[in-house]
Amino acid sequence: MNNVRRFRDAILSVALLILPFFFLSANLKDPSRVGTFDEGLLKISEPLQYVGAQTAAAVSSVVEDYVYLWEVRAENDRLSLENAVLEEEARELRIQAEENNRLRRLLELRDRLGGETVNAEVVARDTTPFFRVLRVRLDRGQRDRVDVGMPVVSTRGLVGQIRRVTGHTADVLLTVDQESAIDVIVQPAGARGMLQGTGESNQYLARVQYLERDEEIAVGDEVYTSGLGRRFPASILVGRVTRVTRAEFGLYQEVEVTPSVNFSQLSEVLIIMEGSREQSVRPRRSSGTEE
Repeated sequence: MNNVRRFRDAILSVALLILPFFFLSANLKDPSRVGTFDEGLLKISEPLQYVGAQTAAAVSSVVEDYVYLWEVRAENDRLSLENAVLEEEARELRIQAEENNRLRRLLELRDRLGGETVNAEVVARDTTPFFRVLRVRLDRGQRDRVDVGMPVVSTRGLVGQIRRVTGHTADVLLTVDQESAIDVIVQPAGARGMLQGTGESNQYLARVQYLERDEEIAVGDEVYTSGLGRRFPASILVGRVTRVTRAEFGLYQEVEVTPSVNFSQLSEVLIIMEGSREQSVRPRRSSGTEE
């Protein structure tokens, strides 16, 4: 049985090797000289060739689609990476531009104030559960000749005054703190009063006290430092009137003021040292984000 199997396998192998030559010879011959044997081979080979051609075309299409999709995906990945890099570079440029604008406005404010000032950065904030800032800490202290009571201003207006000083830092008493009291003028009426913070935990608010009932105060009026007492320079913007209440009886009216400075976004300030407290200054108004 083993000899028979070996003989059978040998015959099949020879047939499988020789048969393609017959098919190839029949296909290459001149059609006018094709014999009966070759014609039979052609009839047998036609469906095999058709199936082989279709199979080859299908496999080629799949391979081409795979290679194409792989190249497209690689290109998309490359473009996505380049786009991410460009977006990050654009973000950094925007941050640098905003920082340059803040510093430029701070320098302009220093020029308008005159006298001796020192710039400072906010390094810490104390906040309420409503994220309202109670006080800020600056990176200037006794080593920089900063002292208690010195006014603190930003490009948007009055921030407050130095409350406590250590060797390297200083805490600021904000204009909305209950302990803050500032002599102010409400424009355009020119009415004088005392601005005192409300110290509320959920909003920034102050009230102008001792404004007589007959003073023409309206919502939207601007409140500036008066310069009296020589503690703050005159004409520094403090805030804007947001509510006016006149009782039927009494000498005074109640005026609420929203500060011009957004303490939650405060980053750089100027500390007024000497010389500028007696000058009349008016900071430039800005509709942009608080710096």
